[in-house]
Amino acid sequence: MIYDVVIIGAGAAGLMCAAQAGYAGKRVLVLDHANKAGKKILMSGGGRCNFTNLGTTPQHFYSSNPYFCISALKRYRPEHFVELVERHGVEHVEKTPGQLFCATSAKEIVRALLTECEWAGADIKLSTQITRVAQQGSAMRLSTSIGNIDAGVVVVACGGLSIPSMGATGFGYDIARQFGLEVFATRPGLVPFTLSDTWKARAAELSGVSVPVAVSANSRRFVEPMLFTHRGLSGPAMLQISSVWQPGENLTVDLLPGESVAESLREARQATPKRQLSTWLGERFPKRLAQALLEWYPDHDPARPLAQYANAALDEWGARLNTWQLKPAGTEGWRTAEVTMGGVNTDAVSSKTFEVKGLPQLRFIGEVLDVTGELGGYNFQWAWASGVACGQSC
Repeated sequence: MIYDVVIIGAGAAGLMCAAQAGYAGKRVLVLDHANKAGKKILMSGGGRCNFTNLGTTPQHFYSSNPYFCISALKRYRPEHFVELVERHGVEHVEKTPGQLFCATSAKEIVRALLTECEWAGADIKLSTQITRVAQQGSAMRLSTSIGNIDAGVVVVACGGLSIPSMGATGFGYDIARQFGLEVFATRPGLVPFTLSDTWKARAAELSGVSVPVAVSANSRRFVEPMLFTHRGLSGPAMLQISSVWQPGENLTVDLLPGESVAESLREARQATPKRQLSTWLGERFPKRLAQALLEWYPDHDPARPLAQYANAALDEWGARLNTWQLKPAGTEGWRTAEVTMGGVNTDAVSSKTFEVKGLPQLRFIGEVLDVTGELGGYNFQWAWASGVACGQSC
């Protein structure tokens, strides 16, 4: 079998690339070892897929080369993908500013992509194993469970290592290394934290409680909700900061972002001297968390009015609530990570065509590259943009 373009991976980037290459008049084949296309799309966003972010900029991405993503993101913007899904009748909602989700189900996004591939004449073969990718002169040959396949161009779009239960493997990195490309160390990104010992027990008691926080690490700060879990901390704030946190480091959590606790307590002491600290905490936190804070730091008398707290004591509570220092035991790892940090070094890849420099018949797109977005639809926009850029250039 001979094709102009063979794409390895029937995920977001792969399907987008297939449709574009097909519309350009190429004979296209998509191969995937999974039994279903777009598996990661289907489970993302709680099954409703945060398919883009209207505020996407290159600054929302991590990479050793922060300039690499600029070209593709400029050429295929969020509004372009919105036009595509609306053309397919996919209803969507804006949950938080810029973040677009399917109104009903992520299945609608997969349906739209598969329809695009069908219209473009791209073939899709699922449950297909690939055992070898080799250069054949100016073309490529793939050894697969359905036989040998020759291709003018092979596009690697098989993603990273996150969520192995969805079929994620390191196959894309293996191909890169086979052809001499550097692969930066990979680690889980957008992943919940685990705690140990006392703090794990404390978090477990508060499991299900969510509060808005500002969390900081390595000069990055995110203001998002934090969720206590039976194993540690999750929620958008923790997922965001996990992409920059390094094992062994502390997190600084501001439990009342935008409010100086010490200053507010001084004002409360002046205005309502008979008020108790428990009352003040209860006005700002969910009941379970307010009570837990008093139990974590039992250096008070429940009946003691604020009037009897010295400035030093109020400052101490300010530090506890505005700069809570916490050292995670680790993360939940690949099992629940939404993305893969690191990947194929983009210095070896063209930012315009995504071809390997010096080997144009081999290309890499999407998550397999060392380009990772923050939480909020950015990673899908990168998949669409890199898929379109590559597909149109094939």
